[in-house]
Amino acid sequence: MLPQELIRKKRDGGTLDAAEIQFFVKGLADGSVTEGQVAALAMAVFFKGLTVDERVALTLAMRDSGDVMDWSGIDAPILDKHSTGGVGDNVSLMLAPALAACGAAVPMISGRGLGHTGGTLDKFDSIPGYQTQPDNLLFKKVVKEIGCAVIGQTGNLAPADKRFYAIRDVTGTVESIDLITASILSKKLAAGLQGLVLDVKWGTGAFMATLEDARALAESLVLVANGAGLKTTALLTDMNEPLASAAGNAVEMQNAVDFLKGTAIDNRLWDVTVAQGGELLASGGIAADAEAGSDMMRDAFQSGKAAEKFAQMVHALGGPADFMDKPELYLAKAPVEAPVYAEHDGVVTGVDARAVGVAVVALGGGRRAAADVIDPSVGLTSLAGVGNTVDADAPLAIVHARTEAEAEEAAVAVRKAYTVGSAADVEDRPSVVERIAP
Repeated sequence: MLPQELIRKKRDGGTLDAAEIQFFVKGLADGSVTEGQVAALAMAVFFKGLTVDERVALTLAMRDSGDVMDWSGIDAPILDKHSTGGVGDNVSLMLAPALAACGAAVPMISGRGLGHTGGTLDKFDSIPGYQTQPDNLLFKKVVKEIGCAVIGQTGNLAPADKRFYAIRDVTGTVESIDLITASILSKKLAAGLQGLVLDVKWGTGAFMATLEDARALAESLVLVANGAGLKTTALLTDMNEPLASAAGNAVEMQNAVDFLKGTAIDNRLWDVTVAQGGELLASGGIAADAEAGSDMMRDAFQSGKAAEKFAQMVHALGGPADFMDKPELYLAKAPVEAPVYAEHDGVVTGVDARAVGVAVVALGGGRRAAADVIDPSVGLTSLAGVGNTVDADAPLAIVHARTEAEAEEAAVAVRKAYTVGSAADVEDRPSVVERIAP
């Protein structure tokens, strides 16, 4: 086969068979297909699209370009989730230990912050000693003994996707739903999962701005994942405001500790976490259906079992044994804390969640460039949600910053991100908008 002939075939609207796709992916992995050829095929796919069979074949080929994890020694369903990214989205921190408390095994391979969205690994990096990049031996040991481990990509998982994404990133082809689908799912399939729930977000803080676009991505992901043999459902969730009342790294970790201990729980965060867990427990056969699974999740949190699992996981991966008891001793604290008040009293009627995320990045809580070092201490807390009253006693947020100047700059950004009006202007939006099943 010749790469240029496959490019020509897709350029002209043809359908590639599994063998042709496997040939191209092999070239991605070993470098025999040039960067220009990869870019050309990506652009052809961007404009001509892929059939469901093509998407499944691409996903499986990229999965098989590297290692596929084997969990045969664990007598529990292997479950995980994927979020398309948001602001104040620390669901993974609570979801993994709660699922483990319910009898699942959760090898959660997570990522770092991307653009205005926060990264799960960056949040765990705020815990001194916690290993986000353990070797496979420790990773498997923790999953087997504790039931969950939240880490970064390990080993040689889907290397073809890594090269494909890097080329797409600089050739204007990232937004292809077909290629996004294969990219996400190839890594999840390589993780050896038996059940997956997808959190596909829409709104001002999501990569998918409209509900229609989010639904199209969710439907593609669910169709291809199940076609590739991975039992998968998706939830469309609202990201028209931060999910938690905190955005940052150490501050979101503290928010998760408070959630797990039951001392402070954000309602929207609770709804999304419980719903995702319910879906996964049903997919794994632990619960009869998603509703029963959600009941099990509530019990895992309210009984304190999820908090116990979290503490065990943190310690097993190198963190302090007493982290859950004394998080304030270990989480970095910014030198400047300042409330941000609205320009006039009223009720929050809208939030530009992306602008909130960008404000956190500007504080040092995210990356402007890949090599940037994150300051775990900075961020925003007490973020007012839609429908909340803001006045002289109730700020829009509290800024955690390195300097007074950076705090003031963040305050300006936060005020611009918020719309304050009357209660009559508040739109009632559910946190979980829709469920997409096979």
